[in-house]
Amino acid sequence: MKKLISLFSIFVGLLFINNDMFAQNTSADSLLNFIQQNKSKSSLYLEMNDSLIAHLNENKMMPLASTAKIIIAIEFAKQASYHLFDENKHVSLSDLDKYYIPNTDGNAHPNWINYEKQKGNIIDDSVALIEVAKGMILFSSNADAEYLMDFLGIDNVNSNFKILGITDYTPLYPWVASLFLYQDPKHVKQEKIIKEIKKFSTDQYDRAALLIHNQLKYDNVYKQNFRPQDLTVPMQKEWSDRLPASTTKEYARICNILNNREIFDKKTYVILSQILETIMENPANQTWLSHAGMKGGSTLFVLTKVLYATLKNGTKIELAYFFNDLSQKENEQLQPWMNAFELKILTDENFRKKVAEDLN
Repeated sequence: MKKLISLFSIFVGLLFINNDMFAQNTSADSLLNFIQQNKSKSSLYLEMNDSLIAHLNENKMMPLASTAKIIIAIEFAKQASYHLFDENKHVSLSDLDKYYIPNTDGNAHPNWINYEKQKGNIIDDSVALIEVAKGMILFSSNADAEYLMDFLGIDNVNSNFKILGITDYTPLYPWVASLFLYQDPKHVKQEKIIKEIKKFSTDQYDRAALLIHNQLKYDNVYKQNFRPQDLTVPMQKEWSDRLPASTTKEYARICNILNNREIFDKKTYVILSQILETIMENPANQTWLSHAGMKGGSTLFVLTKVLYATLKNGTKIELAYFFNDLSQKENEQLQPWMNAFELKILTDENFRKKVAEDLN
């Protein structure tokens, strides 16, 4: 069986200082070297204390994968802070299950449920909304994300791009539901399916995905008929290319706003920090970071990551780096290097200078 769609991010608790400094330096340099040698597949934007440090293809539109979920988290925190709902109110697991499509998320959703059970957060087969939002970020549960898009209102979610001053983007839509566009009961050849989908405008594609999304909530048979094994690699590539997209410059801007606690009120940031900044639950990170948040995403072809951090010495850093059109080997190669690369960006001035010299 061909490898199936996987939209999951690197676990956000992974930011830690490795005692093996040689291995850490090697990994960081390896990722930087990959960017240098594969500039057409890469985009990066790095800021420190509101000044641009390094950039590469920063205005290139690229698929975001699960990194787009930051926008959902922002809308969740806003509405909760306005008391439009109680973030501690419980939602049934059966309601969340309506949005879960097996074999499409690298087991992110089941892993999140097991985690919540171990933490004792599931009561009478229900879990608090704030935990759903955290699961969307921490485990990158697509079911949690699509539930929250419904709960918050997808138009409300997308309105945040204007509020944040973001102009280069494509709107969020139910991207897991869009996989059903690539299914055909008559077993039409992949070439014809892809050809027909390529005719869709962005708006047509998004509306089609939303119609399927709404059907899935009430038609369990329709969901059971989904055949992930029929998703060929070319189909997955077309699907990946049509995911919500933006640029590293725009998402670094979002990180800058969050890092500086701008635009939104204090209550919003109290809630948002619970969702995006679970990295701060690690005591080791509390020794050198005042606050920090991150989100990543991946498909077979895409790897994206954004992070922001305010260090104990007051230094503020925002980083966004995206890859697209990766081979499976390249994707698997890059992921283990990311933690070391991010740590060197945050902690090593000489490495930041090297990134600037190599990329600018």
